[in-house]
Amino acid sequence: MSSGDSTYIWQASDWPSWRYDLAALAQPLAEVSRAQGLLMGRLIDVGMELRDQASLSALAEDVIKTSEIEGEHLNADSVRSSIARRLGVDIGALAPVDRNVDGVVEMVLDATGNRTAPVTRDRVFGWHAALFPVGYSGLARIKVAGWRDDAGGAMQVVSGPAGRQRVHFEAPPAARMVVETDRFFDWVNGASTEPPLVKAALAHLWFVTLHPFDDGNGRIAHAIGDLLLARADGSPQRFYSLSAQIQRERKAYYDILERTQKDSMDVTRWLAWFLETLHTAVDQAQHTLAGVLGKARFWQRWATTPLNERQVKLLNRLLDGFDGKLTSSKWAAIAKCSPDTALRDISDLLARGVLRKSAGGGRSTSYELNEG
Repeated sequence: MSSGDSTYIWQASDWPSWRYDLAALAQPLAEVSRAQGLLMGRLIDVGMELRDQASLSALAEDVIKTSEIEGEHLNADSVRSSIARRLGVDIGALAPVDRNVDGVVEMVLDATGNRTAPVTRDRVFGWHAALFPVGYSGLARIKVAGWRDDAGGAMQVVSGPAGRQRVHFEAPPAARMVVETDRFFDWVNGASTEPPLVKAALAHLWFVTLHPFDDGNGRIAHAIGDLLLARADGSPQRFYSLSAQIQRERKAYYDILERTQKDSMDVTRWLAWFLETLHTAVDQAQHTLAGVLGKARFWQRWATTPLNERQVKLLNRLLDGFDGKLTSSKWAAIAKCSPDTALRDISDLLARGVLRKSAGGGRSTSYELNEG
């Protein structure tokens, strides 16, 4: 399958001399910086324990959504438990964690927690090995911790059924990977004239354009972007998730990426989109922080109320955003107890005023937190 008449930015005579209109980006850069400042200012006032909880929420969302962009769906409880173990954050009972979850978590935490360490070939190979611990992507055996070799033909991003596939992008030949990635790492680690947020945006674009691995390029591009954002923030803790926002705008992301990769070295439109998406991610983090603070206030309010383990677990599930309606049968299933025990747990919380019956009813009674 050929790429037709398409030409890509890596084929440009001035590749990879990125160009952009800094004047056109001045306002979005200022707006993102202001939003980041407001968020960090609010976090300073909440205390270390709540900052840890807010960071845990952002990191968990980052890991889950980074994987979803690539079509992988990780268990949210496993992700939270894996991060909590590594950060030493108390979240109560820990869920079992599989190797795939641990691999993505290790990569994200290394990228952001060790933000000042150079990005090198060996470091990125380590991330790749963590993502594919058994050497397979699905059922396909892939080359792990090594650049692709194009043995099966040119690396192409395609969609559509076999025989009628559309080529969205073709990456540079594998023979160029050593030279291309060395140049990329030199730029990432070197002193830059670009504003830090612009550098993060360019790094993401540059890496996914090189597409140096058989698989996992998107997740590693996100990790490199997060590392540069952590450098820009001057903090190892993450309080917002760009990956989560990109997942929410997945179609727009792929559209702007394809247009940019088939255009000239002027990437102003890509940078404008990236900054707007980053701004939305920072604003979204304000809502996440509000949830963390709400949870803390809830437990302060009920601190002296004697509760059993099942009740604590289910109340935390409600506080973290329970999917659907909480019924006694769901309580029994999640708490792994009998229906009678579930009803006793719920009746006790109703009597104390911790829970209330949801309005509307329906065929089965459901319950919600009593926020009053």
